[in-house]
Amino acid sequence: MEVRAKMERQEGNQEKVVATGELIQLTPLAAEQARKALERKDMRGGVLRVGVIGGGCSGMQYSLSLDREAKAGDVVFEQQGVRIAVEEQAVPYLKGTVIDYVSGLHSAGFKFVNPNAVRTCGCGSSFAPAEEGR
Repeated sequence: MEVRAKMERQEGNQEKVVATGELIQLTPLAAEQARKALERKDMRGGVLRVGVIGGGCSGMQYSLSLDREAKAGDVVFEQQGVRIAVEEQAVPYLKGTVIDYVSGLHSAGFKFVNPNAVRTCGCGSSFAPAEEGR
């Protein structure tokens, strides 16, 4: 999977990276839940921020949040009416990831299916990345 990027100028003369290939894929249900969350927070036009941070049972954890706008250096793209922002350094860990929304008897939430993970924890919120993926 190839992710190409281009630079665009935005307000305040900041540059941002815009992805032109598929980096992360949202399922229709995940996109719907993300749109609803942005609307509930009165953040229409905002972004779903997807990232990774150190920690968790397996070494790295997924992070998911809502922001009013993308930051300089973010890779930004849109899927199914949802703008997604990914920090540039997280791209190698997330390339090809599918984000779904699952609802079960005990909980509901976003689920990450990451082809770059060589090991995941039982709860699915942390992973160990493939060394060659970096």
